[in-house]
Amino acid sequence: MAGFLIVDDSFLMRKTLKLIIEKLGHHVVGEAADGLDAYEKYGLTTPDGVIMDIEMPKMNGIDSIKKIIADFKDAKILVVSTHNEKNLIVEALKNGAKYYLIKPVTEDSLKKGIEILFK
Repeated sequence: MAGFLIVDDSFLMRKTLKLIIEKLGHHVVGEAADGLDAYEKYGLTTPDGVIMDIEMPKMNGIDSIKKIIADFKDAKILVVSTHNEKNLIVEALKNGAKYYLIKPVTEDSLKKGIEILFK
């Protein structure tokens, strides 16, 4: 059972992801509505994994990934985003994300993403 930090500016999306994560037998150690808050909460909660959106206020997901990985090299970050542009996917993965899912996510797709995260 892993503990996740969920990062998305949509309260509804955070709630949906939390329900799926808990249904899969994991738990949520924290939530953040922007990339800067995600970085701060990562240091406080030391999650096993992060579910990260890309487009958010204050700091986007790419910059948040860079900041988290710079200080926590072993961070396991799974991007879940509506953006399916190849350049964003490549940039997220190049900067430390382990996997990239396109919204809307299903229980099966999130399960697969989590399995890849911990390989």
